[in-house]
Amino acid sequence: MPYRGNPLPELLSGQVQAFFGPIQSGIEYIRTGKLRALAVTTAARSEILPDVPVLGDFVPGYEASAWLGLGAPRNTPADIVERLNRETNASLMSPEMKARFRDLGDTAFTSQPAEFGKLLASETEKWGKVIRSANIKAD
Repeated sequence: MPYRGNPLPELLSGQVQAFFGPIQSGIEYIRTGKLRALAVTTAARSEILPDVPVLGDFVPGYEASAWLGLGAPRNTPADIVERLNRETNASLMSPEMKARFRDLGDTAFTSQPAEFGKLLASETEKWGKVIRSANIKAD
């Protein structure tokens, strides 16, 4: 069963022994030494925590990551999509934005609309298999 609420106070006090969550939620505790990161769940090491191994080193094939993307309605004209993509990518790669993401314990990635579409399809297939094999149902 998922933990209800914020587990960080219980983790810091030792009432909870482990936590799978986004780096952003614990990065300041990790940076100050109050928490120790054991592994990241992404396929590659984190730029933010380069000395922390990936869980896939211990559980072959394991990879789970969270990401955010920008979408537009299906019938948005191609020139608008291209401009949104170009401007968003430029913003995300600016030194100021990269530094801000790093401060928050995150990394900005850029892509093209076709690549993002492939990612959406791949993630839908991957997590669909997990949902079906675990017989997960909506409440």
